[in-house]
Amino acid sequence: MPLQKSETLMVAAAVAIGLAGLMSPSWLIFLTTLAVAKALVVLGVVMLMRSGLVSFGQGLFFCIGGYAVGMGGRFWGIQDALVLILTGVVASTAIAMILGLLLTRYREIFFAMLTMAFSMILFGVLVKSHNLGSTDGFSVMEWSLFGWIPQSGMGVFWLTLAIGLLIALFLNRFFQSSIGLACEAIRENEVRVEYMGISRRQVLYINYVLAAAIGAMGGSLTALAAGHVDPEMAYWTISGEFVFIALLGGTGHVAAAFIASMIFALVRTYAVEFLPNSWQMILGIVLLLIILFLPKGIWSLFRRSRRATT
Repeated sequence: MPLQKSETLMVAAAVAIGLAGLMSPSWLIFLTTLAVAKALVVLGVVMLMRSGLVSFGQGLFFCIGGYAVGMGGRFWGIQDALVLILTGVVASTAIAMILGLLLTRYREIFFAMLTMAFSMILFGVLVKSHNLGSTDGFSVMEWSLFGWIPQSGMGVFWLTLAIGLLIALFLNRFFQSSIGLACEAIRENEVRVEYMGISRRQVLYINYVLAAAIGAMGGSLTALAAGHVDPEMAYWTISGEFVFIALLGGTGHVAAAFIASMIFALVRTYAVEFLPNSWQMILGIVLLLIILFLPKGIWSLFRRSRRATT
């Protein structure tokens, strides 16, 4: 199947970023790796937002993916990065398949609060688990990729870019598929969707489980890059951060999540550097400006420029 124009641009951008990493300082490579990994979790939030749901508990699957990587290496002796990531995806998918049976019954604030509640339950369990380091968490063991052990952050950087690109290409087609379009229809009018013979619960269930699996990938890659996991990955503020980035980028295109995640990472890094005691205020001002002037997110700027050129 030939690539669409936007998909070709995403491939070119990923290759350019990968090559630029060869000449970039280590701190920027690490920052970009985390931004791309978290953008995958944000894409899960965007998937739910496109169906009219807002999740404040996506940190649940982010944390499960991260802890699966940590526990896989520490307790089960798994070293291959792809197997570790797959472990996190399988665990998150299994839990999402159970929780989805309940959560797809609810909408609006009820859905948001329930997702946050389940995430905080995991946080509480991990805090009380002394074998998993309690509040301090634990370090991720040395990992490999097809037998190759990376000696620097470039290995996980390229791995994250590759997985991020594949997920972006997949979701771009998913949003254009019948299920993806049904999600948008459900957001507008659920009753009419049912009259068309489409099961809204089934569509929302598939969407929720898929968002969980993608969120777990982001958590797994974050654990590989940071080399450490802790219960804060499931805390509600982390889930709120993902919602913040989703609002910052908008739901217009999958690339928006990556752009917004990188902007968020840079803004927070420099805000902490120059205003360590009021960096939260800077992020709040940025969000307020986005809501006031770009209510549909940063991606709306690209749409405006496209309309201006046509």
